[in-house]
Order: sequence, then structure tokens, then C-alpha cells
Amino acid sequence: MDLGALIETHGYWVLALGCLLEGETVLLLAGFAAYRGYLELPWVIGIAAVAGFAGDQFYFWLGRHHAARVMARWPWVAGQARRVQGLIERHHAWLIVGVRFAYGLRIAGPILLGTAPIPALRFALFNAIGALLWAALIGGLGWLAGTAVQRLLGEVHRIEAWLFVAFAALALGVRFARAWRRRRDRP
Repeated sequence: MDLGALIETHGYWVLALGCLLEGETVLLLAGFAAYRGYLELPWVIGIAAVAGFAGDQFYFWLGRHHAARVMARWPWVAGQARRVQGLIERHHAWLIVGVRFAYGLRIAGPILLGTAPIPALRFALFNAIGALLWAALIGGLGWLAGTAVQRLLGEVHRIEAWLFVAFAALALGVRFARAWRRRRDRP
């Protein structure tokens, strides 16, 4: 089975699963796969938006109903809570939309927002707006990366598997480096 057939067969559900959790790397790769013709960009954006929305709704409700246990289990979330509580009170609409773009707050952000006195329907509305913007922007960046690679390297069919691996490795490397740096800088 070649890479294209693998992506066509499993790409959408892998995208949905990835976007339920963190999603940026998977969504960028899905945008690139859409450029290459293995997936459809409108479906990539739609699935990513729905899955990203659902994931953040889950984390919001987790914060709403189990904040004490979450904060005890993961003290770094409690540390983030003290840092952003004032922002939540003053700018919760912008935070709901933008939290999915903030590195390190993708999961903690909705949990923290769930601890605030924000009406659930208001969170859902702004979460939907944020999910659509996020999916279109990140998926579109993956599409544009495909365009740039095509222009730089010409026909990439013969090396596209290596490009997917390199892109995924680069994204994961950046993520691990940031996580390592964050752990190193904690008191």
C-alpha cells in the first residue's frame, strides 16, 4: 500500500482523533495531503473544526465539574490558573477564541475556562468561532506548505513520503523542545 492510499483510507479519522487532542501537526499534514489530492480541503477544515470544538467542549466540562481533581493531579494547570484568572474575567470571549492558538494552553485553557463563571452556551458559541478559524488557518497553512514545496522542488510525488516524515518529525521535535524547555524552566 502506498502513502497516498494510506492517507485516503485513514486520513480523515486520524485527523479527527488528532484534533480532539492537540491537532496542529495532524491538521498541517492533512492540509498538505489535501494539496496533494489525497484529501479534500473543505472536509479537512470541517472535520478539524468539529473535532477541535468537541475536544475543547470536553475539556471545558472537565474544568466545570472536576476542577479540583484536575488541579491536584496536574499542578501545572493550577499554576496556569493563577496566571490567567484575571484575563479570563476581563477578556473571556477573546480567550475562548484564541486559547487554541496559544502553545501550552490548548488543553489547560478550556479546563481553566470551565472553572470561570462563563455561561456554557457562551463558551460553546465562541469555541465554535475559534474552532472554525483555527481549522481554516492551520489547514490552509498546510495547503500553502504544499504549494511552497511544489514550487521549490518541482514534482514531489517521488519524495512525498519523506516530506511527510520530515514535516512530522520537525513538528514533533519543536513540540518536544518546547516541552523540555518549559519543564526545565519550572521552579
